[in-house]
Amino acid sequence: MLKVAVVGVNQIGKLHCRAYADHADAELVAVCDLMPERAEAAGRAFGVRAYTRLDELLAREEVDAIAVATAGEEKGGHHYAPAMAAIAAGKDVLVEKPLSNRIDEAREMVAFAREKGVRLACNLNHRFAPAAFRAKALIEEGKLGTILFVNMRLTIRNPSDETPWLHLRALHPHSIDVMRYVAGDVRRVQSFLTKAPGRTSWSTASVNMEFASGAVGHLTGSYDMSMRHPIECLEVGGTAGRLVIDNVYETLTYYPHDSDERMVMQNPIFGGMQGFNDTFRLRIDRFIADVKRGAAPDEVAASGADALAAQETIEAAIRSHEAGGAPMEVVRTGGGAPCGS
Repeated sequence: MLKVAVVGVNQIGKLHCRAYADHADAELVAVCDLMPERAEAAGRAFGVRAYTRLDELLAREEVDAIAVATAGEEKGGHHYAPAMAAIAAGKDVLVEKPLSNRIDEAREMVAFAREKGVRLACNLNHRFAPAAFRAKALIEEGKLGTILFVNMRLTIRNPSDETPWLHLRALHPHSIDVMRYVAGDVRRVQSFLTKAPGRTSWSTASVNMEFASGAVGHLTGSYDMSMRHPIECLEVGGTAGRLVIDNVYETLTYYPHDSDERMVMQNPIFGGMQGFNDTFRLRIDRFIADVKRGAAPDEVAASGADALAAQETIEAAIRSHEAGGAPMEVVRTGGGAPCGS
């Protein structure tokens, strides 16, 4: 039984708490939050001890893994300190995305986890859908041949103008991770950003990509779209076929080039997913399974290294925009090829 503590118990943190509390192979043993009333409320709700200091929790509780679900600037500003403390204590760690909104901190987290030999994972839950698993299998089976292009669209409505780069840093670790999951590392990017009327931040992005494999791709992202319609679409084209995933998990369509027929797989064939939040559950299932089976740190699905590779791609896109759309090399310091899931 994996003993887990959750740090940061606001909205996302409560989802973490529920997932571990309900899991057959895990036990939620404690919660921690800087706000005493929030920590105490979560402790009462889940019947566990509550703390306001992580060092005290680590000293008093028998814990195998820490889930860091804090927030902060650009949804990642408060991740560094608790993650580093948990790593220093030798605990496996699952961090919300992004690892940090500061690339130097994200690099340090990945390097420190490697030094300590602990598993560092990130909640890149968009890849944890049966449609993505099946798409990955089709690619590995050679059904698409050599990958030529990868196109991704990820759009939601978020009115926040917290910082100029909130949209890129907070949302697109997901989209870039899915693109890397099917096509490998990104070598170069070229980005163009715009602001919707009344915005002060760069809320819509167009990013061209060149992959290390030689494939090309494109990301369209926005914080200005309605949530009433599909939020995400992935298209992968190769020399032997093409596939499209609509709305994360709803439909996968495979188009072989040498046939007039197509293969369509839809939910509930995909395990009867009830909605997008099931990707969250599937992600945590995989983290628990990786820890329980003793996976090597560099074999963890959606690892810290994968999250860092996505962040480094985002930072290159920011540099490109600042340079008037000039192509920029992605500076890679620790991200590896994406692991299978």
